[in-house]
Amino acid sequence: MTDYLIKALAFNGEIRAFAVDATKTVETAHEMHDTWSASSAALGRTLIANVMFAKNLKGDDEISIQVNGDGLGGKIFTTAKANGDVKGYISNPRVVLPPTEAGKINVRAVVGTEGTITVIKDLGLKEPFTGQIPIVDGELGADFTYYMAVSEQINGAIGLSVLVDTDDTIRTAGGFMVQVMPGASEETLEILEKRLATLPQISQLMDKGATPEDILTALFGEENYQVLSHEPIQFKCHCSKERFATGLKSLGRAELKAMIDEDHGAEVVCHFCNKKYFFDVDELQAMIDDITAKITKIEQEVDEDNARIDDIAEDQDDKDGGL
Repeated sequence: MTDYLIKALAFNGEIRAFAVDATKTVETAHEMHDTWSASSAALGRTLIANVMFAKNLKGDDEISIQVNGDGLGGKIFTTAKANGDVKGYISNPRVVLPPTEAGKINVRAVVGTEGTITVIKDLGLKEPFTGQIPIVDGELGADFTYYMAVSEQINGAIGLSVLVDTDDTIRTAGGFMVQVMPGASEETLEILEKRLATLPQISQLMDKGATPEDILTALFGEENYQVLSHEPIQFKCHCSKERFATGLKSLGRAELKAMIDEDHGAEVVCHFCNKKYFFDVDELQAMIDDITAKITKIEQEVDEDNARIDDIAEDQDDKDGGL
């Protein structure tokens, strides 16, 4: 079954909620980056959080998350669109660790306990909105909950889970996000706190076949929430040779010429999906020619503007001389 996310309202609209099954999405990330168990869990949790945050956006808006901690995994970077497409990578995909005393994957050791989490929203404006918090836990669920409270001014809770099988494939992956709406009653908050305190681990629920609906039922009770929508999610990279060509051209003629002379071409690799693109000598030379043509056109336009300025100045001198 295709991965999907559900949006819901609970307790007569006092709570907004999201729940997601992202098993295939995180498995795709594992396959693309050949991640080992601990790296899979850290990257997967970030992907799940990112896709839920993105569901608060509209249209072509997107949101990116950068986790820069002092853990063994290095940087984690993910980005998701409002339509459910998400992608990401981890700097060190080959981290495997002994389980914690509780028998869980040691995500904290992968992420670290010192560093920052930066969230970047591209809403189609001149400048993206950026929020940053220090890493407060390293398990990521509490960290993103803290971000939501500090940067978004929204109280709530986020639960993230990735269960990795013995062969490093993803057995289950999913999570939830609850957001307290303005005006929520104390009674509702007390019920929610008790539910969260007794909620089984998401990995345990999903390993027994629980769906996103079942997760929300465990959180609120079947009669206390209303599903607003079911929306597909997937790991999808939008890279293309054309996009990388634009990036190469930005390096300038000298750098492109060096690629021709020294490497007889250029190969670029997408960080998000590991897809490779090769540019041969002719393609690189065409980029150089295009840059040269644009520079020549700009120089001609500048010369023409300067000539017009000189003509205007001469005309003014003639007028002044006739006075």
